[in-house]
Amino acid sequence: MRDFIITTDSNADLPADFIKEHQLTIIPQYYAFGDVVYGDERNLTPEEFYTMMEKGDLPTSMANNPAVIRDKFEKILQEDKDILHIAFSSTLSGSYNNVVMIAKELMEEYKDSTISVVDTLNVSLGEAFFVMEAIDRKKSNQTMDQIKLWLENNRQNSHVEFTVDDVNHLYRGGRISKTTSIVLGIVNIKPLLYLTPEGKLASKGTIRGRKRSLSALVKNMGDHITSETRCKRVGIVHAKAIEDAQFVASLVAETYPDAEVIINDISPSIGTHAGPGAIGICYLVLPEESM
Repeated sequence: MRDFIITTDSNADLPADFIKEHQLTIIPQYYAFGDVVYGDERNLTPEEFYTMMEKGDLPTSMANNPAVIRDKFEKILQEDKDILHIAFSSTLSGSYNNVVMIAKELMEEYKDSTISVVDTLNVSLGEAFFVMEAIDRKKSNQTMDQIKLWLENNRQNSHVEFTVDDVNHLYRGGRISKTTSIVLGIVNIKPLLYLTPEGKLASKGTIRGRKRSLSALVKNMGDHITSETRCKRVGIVHAKAIEDAQFVASLVAETYPDAEVIINDISPSIGTHAGPGAIGICYLVLPEESM
């Protein structure tokens, strides 16, 4: 049986030390300020990126680069290893389709190789938790096919919810109307958004005040976690809002003390649409027997 390598993309927002520890191959997602494109050799730290946004610079995001995908995948195939790629939601980017296209081309060239691509229908640490599960299951000697099947069967058990501090970025990204953005800004009402089972962004309503919106992220976890289910990891992601992220993490620790809490930055290609101050919560809810 051939060995296989687990890969993913930078939109998974995996902590840098985790990537290094597991020597993960990461397909970069790109973003730009004007004509300057970032995401691979040239990059900005999250702090630099969000500071530029605060100063009024407006970035754009773009899909991954097929040439870069081919290069990274081919290096793995040349080592006689297969690939299990865990991808960003296909409904939010063309990146998934780019990976599938290159995978098909490479399997025609490397006849004995397999590249399996999993559409997580997820973003940020919601996507990352599937990578972590895949790594855990590989260590337990599960095959690539077994892991892929588990990932696809459990996509609907992932939950991602977030709120933003400045609704104008949602307007720029086409998520809300200009009138709505003006009204929300005036009355200090914060939107709550979530990722649907189909991997699309949708509104969960609004709430007045920043602190109340952050508390609601944790309160809403109770809609999915029951006495018969558990989540072993909870992710808190933020866009230059570490103190708010720590506040949310403290609420999670009080309510779900058995869960591992991970805090990380929202990557620029996602943060382009959320803006500075965005806070998200991500968690995978599983039946007890699946833990």
